[in-house]
Amino acid sequence: MHNVILSLGSSLGNRYETLQSAVKYIEKEIGTISKISSKYETEPWGFNDDNNFLNMALKVTTKLTPNEVLNKIKFIEKTHKRIKNKNTYEARTLDIDIIFYDSLILNTDDLIIPHKFAHKRNFVLTPLLEIESDFVHPVLLKSVDYLSKNSEDNSKIQKIEIVE
Repeated sequence: MHNVILSLGSSLGNRYETLQSAVKYIEKEIGTISKISSKYETEPWGFNDDNNFLNMALKVTTKLTPNEVLNKIKFIEKTHKRIKNKNTYEARTLDIDIIFYDSLILNTDDLIIPHKFAHKRNFVLTPLLEIESDFVHPVLLKSVDYLSKNSEDNSKIQKIEIVE
C-alpha cells in the first residue's frame, strides 16, 4: 500500500459541492482516505481572476501506481467538467494534483512527483500542515512545517468553516 497526498481546488460553480463530490470519487476510484484537511478560501495563484478557489488536501492509501492515480484523477476531473488548457493557469471546476506519493521522486513527461510547485504555494502548504506537517519533502529534505513557515507566497488564505 502507498500513501498519496493530493491537493484539491475548485473555483467555478458550487466549489464546496464539487470538492465533496471529488472526495467521494477519490475514495471510490483511488483508495481509502485516511486524513482530510479543512477547506480554505484562496486567491488564484499564477493568474488573475475574480473567482477565488476553495482548496483542501487529502491523504489517501492506495494500491495504485503513480500513473494509475494520475489516470484516475484525470477521469475524476473530466467527470466534474474540468477543461484543461495545457499552456495557462485558469479558473476551473476541479483541479487535483498529486503532491507526494510516499517519498517517491519521479520526473517523466506525464508526471512529476513531488509536485514541482508544492513548496511555493500556500494553498497547498496550509492544508498539508493539518494532515502531514512532519512529512519531509523528498527532494528539498525539509518538512512541510518548515516549508510553510519559510514560504515566500504572500497570497491570502482563509480557513472556511462550513456547517452542514
